[in-house]
Amino acid sequence: MFTGIITDVGIVRSVEKRGDLKARIGTAYDTSTIEIGASIACDGVCLTAIETGPDWFDVEISAETQDKTTIGHNGWEGGRRVNLERALKVGDELGGHIVSGHVDGMAEVIAMDDEGDSTRVTFRAPDALARFIAPKGSVALNGTSLTVNDVNGSEFGVNLIPHTKTVTTWGDVKVGDRINLEIDTMARYVARLREFED
Repeated sequence: MFTGIITDVGIVRSVEKRGDLKARIGTAYDTSTIEIGASIACDGVCLTAIETGPDWFDVEISAETQDKTTIGHNGWEGGRRVNLERALKVGDELGGHIVSGHVDGMAEVIAMDDEGDSTRVTFRAPDALARFIAPKGSVALNGTSLTVNDVNGSEFGVNLIPHTKTVTTWGDVKVGDRINLEIDTMARYVARLREFED
C-alpha cells in the first residue's frame, strides 16, 4: 500500500526486453534499505525490486502491466523521469490517500491552464472509470495523490500547486500525454454496494 505522496523522482537508466521488460531506475533512496522483493510505486505502478546497486534498483514489468499502463504505451526509455514512492509502513503518516499501486487505466491530458502560480490540468478518463471520479474526491495520477476539482462527464480537472510540479514529474507533463490512473478504493466499493441496491 502507498499514500500517493511522491518521495523521489527516479531516472530510468536502461530498459531491456527479456521475455518481460526489465528496467533499471536510478534513485536517491538509500538502496541498502530496499529489500529484494520490496514494492516500489513507479509512476503509480506497484513494481517489485529484484536487484539493487549503490544508487539504483531493477524491476521486471510483465506484459499485462505494460498493456494496462503508460509503461507500454508512452514507452520507458533511458532518461525518463518517474515518480517514486516506497511502500507504506505501519506508523507512517498518511498524507495522501490509500493507494494500491494497481493502475485501473490511463487518462489523457486534454488541457493545461495556468491559474496564478498553479496549473489546472484537465483529463479525459476511460468511460468505464469516469463514474468513480467525483468532485473533491481523490485520484492517484502517475502515483500522485490529487484532489479532483470538477467533473464533467468523462472529463475531470485537478489543480497542481508549484510544490507538486517541482518535486514530481508533473512539471514535465504536456497536453496529449497519457497518465496512469488509479481510482479511489472507497469509490470502487461504494459503486459496488450501489449495484446491490438497484
